[in-house]
Amino acid sequence: KSLSIRMSPVRRLVFAGTFILFFAHYFAWGVIANVAFPLAFSGLVMLLLIELLEKLDAKKEIDLAREIQLSLLPSANIETDDYQMVSFANTASEVGGDYVDVIQTETGTYYIIADVSGKGLSAALYMVRMQALVHLIIKKFQPTPKELCLELNDYIKSGKTDKTFVTASVAFFPKGENQFTIVRAGHNSPLLYKADKDVVLDLKTTGFALGMTSTQRLKLFMKEARINFNPGDSLLIYTDGLNEARNEMNEEFGDSRIRAMFEIYGALEPRTMVKKMQNSLEDFIGSAKPMDDITFSCIKKR
Repeated sequence: KSLSIRMSPVRRLVFAGTFILFFAHYFAWGVIANVAFPLAFSGLVMLLLIELLEKLDAKKEIDLAREIQLSLLPSANIETDDYQMVSFANTASEVGGDYVDVIQTETGTYYIIADVSGKGLSAALYMVRMQALVHLIIKKFQPTPKELCLELNDYIKSGKTDKTFVTASVAFFPKGENQFTIVRAGHNSPLLYKADKDVVLDLKTTGFALGMTSTQRLKLFMKEARINFNPGDSLLIYTDGLNEARNEMNEEFGDSRIRAMFEIYGALEPRTMVKKMQNSLEDFIGSAKPMDDITFSCIKKR
């Protein structure tokens, strides 16, 4: 939108007045002609200065929001007796709507990755609300991944006034067990590297994005899978910002490239795997600006 449309009514009057004074400078005579141009110039400079100061204040607020959002995210490198979990996150703007979390309980570890529709400040604020609710539900109920998604769907549908929806994958890793439980709510299919066979498998569990349908229908459609997870096995989970990342030629990074890299590097330590994926992504994108938030995690069984 133009500068004049975004101005307050008072500033619009001042803005219009500066144009009148500019014309008066050229078409009037005497004292009016002499003072019109300095007054018009001063008024315009004052308006631009006010707009600049407001933009600086807004940037400070966004920077603060980014600091708060980053402080709420878990460490990029988490280790337990059973697992290593390493994550990478990059926002398309100062703040983003991707959400990754690791919550440890007495019985095991929850891993959540989600992508709020949209991006920027509104998506980031929604993500913060989601995180608070996730922690509350897990602390109070110790739900299965499917039960957690159903509770979140209830929340999103009950307060929904727009077209916001959330894609997510939720996994639970029980302590001392060589397995995990996972559900997928409209999210990219996680990839599982099996060390004993040196193969990569797609975990294509079914489930609508949260907020897209009723909780009753989601309960019927969403399938929870129990997956064997032995020492040396790795799990790669990512948001669509990774596979849909584009370079200057408008080519996508793509699921096939991600899978090929995981087939080669799946046996490596998660920190190394994530770094190689990050380097490959940066080389591919080049100077192109990311259009979406990018988040991915590698989880390896000890």
